[in-house]
Amino acid sequence: MLTSLFTGISGLNANGLALSVIGDNIANANTVGFKASRANFGDILSQTLGGASAMQVGRGTMIIDIQKMFTQGTLETTSNPLDLAIEGDGFFVVRQLNGPTYYTRAGQFRLDKDGYVVDPNGYRLQAYQMDATGNVTGAISDVYLAGLMSEPSATNKINMQVNLDSRDDSKTWSFTPGANLPNSSVYNFSTAITVYDSLGNPHLVYTYFVKTATPNQWEAHVIYNTSATGTPNYQEIDFDSGTAGTQPITLTFNSDGKLTTISPATPIANFNFSAWGATNPQNITFDFTDSTQYGSPNAVVFQNQNGYTSGNLIAITVDQDGVISGVFTNGQVKKVAQVVLAKFVAAHNLTKVGKNLFLESYGSGGPTYGAPGTVGVGSVYANSLESSNVDLAEEFIRMIAAQRAYQANVRVITTTDNMLNELMNIVR
Repeated sequence: MLTSLFTGISGLNANGLALSVIGDNIANANTVGFKASRANFGDILSQTLGGASAMQVGRGTMIIDIQKMFTQGTLETTSNPLDLAIEGDGFFVVRQLNGPTYYTRAGQFRLDKDGYVVDPNGYRLQAYQMDATGNVTGAISDVYLAGLMSEPSATNKINMQVNLDSRDDSKTWSFTPGANLPNSSVYNFSTAITVYDSLGNPHLVYTYFVKTATPNQWEAHVIYNTSATGTPNYQEIDFDSGTAGTQPITLTFNSDGKLTTISPATPIANFNFSAWGATNPQNITFDFTDSTQYGSPNAVVFQNQNGYTSGNLIAITVDQDGVISGVFTNGQVKKVAQVVLAKFVAAHNLTKVGKNLFLESYGSGGPTYGAPGTVGVGSVYANSLESSNVDLAEEFIRMIAAQRAYQANVRVITTTDNMLNELMNIVR
């Protein structure tokens, strides 16, 4: 009869521990990246009684395992670009300075005072580093964003698509190098575009279109300032020599208004920006592809150039592949690093150490590292956080079941106690 007391006590212990697990789940219902646990019950070794049928009497229950449930949590949108969420089986990798490496599903990252991307504990996010061309170098280390700049890039091509009015009268070009730009009486149409030298200094380049006496033929004269002082010194590009001179670009159209020939075929201008300390000469190719001569007003249909000045970091973005990029004041976007994710064969055996962190254990096996979207680690979403996967309705059902089981085991103990009292009263 005493066995029933110990059986009831085992039920109290097991169901009490199960209630603790349920309570922990409920308490962390709003914890970012939290993974619920489940208490798994098992019976205790039975007592075998003698006899032909080898009768066995159970001795109660015990918690044989507290299993972590790594099901996917819901993704919630945030306004912080460094809030990251994983959809899949991977873990973020964070490193304590001069300490161990941890794994987490909580992607609440931010910049610390030193410019490193860190979690709320100050542990540094780990990522593959990327070179200047945006290719992964293979090294995994801290993500460092302080002092990032976009270096200037010198213009080497100007694309210009224009329509030149076929109804215009021809004009005679005239220009004297010096402090003044040409008078409007010597050209039909003009446009200007800003280009950049090797140091990122901006320079205005003027293109003047002049209709010649030859039918369907136009000239493009390119002028720029060579002086870095207050008084400009405008010079015209000679497209025979590429330097200062008077030879323009010649554009010839057919009777349908389509551009047929350009002379020279590949117009290259050698700009001299040495007064600003920049590389000299700076070769810039002009491309007039798809320009037309229709009976409509002169207009720039499209023009651009491929240079830019230096830029300071103004924003950070993270794409679905986990690539962290800097957005700069010059409009450039530069890839800096790619978030690395870790995957475990037996993630449920990871060791919980608090603060939403896990440590590798013997039972979990070693991590497999990969970029988002590879080796089954999942995808990364910026401006998002993964909610806890706790199902409150399910937890309340388990809590009620555990409570009833606890009450029933109390009744086993009280009933056994009453029976023992009756037994003690036999001798009276």
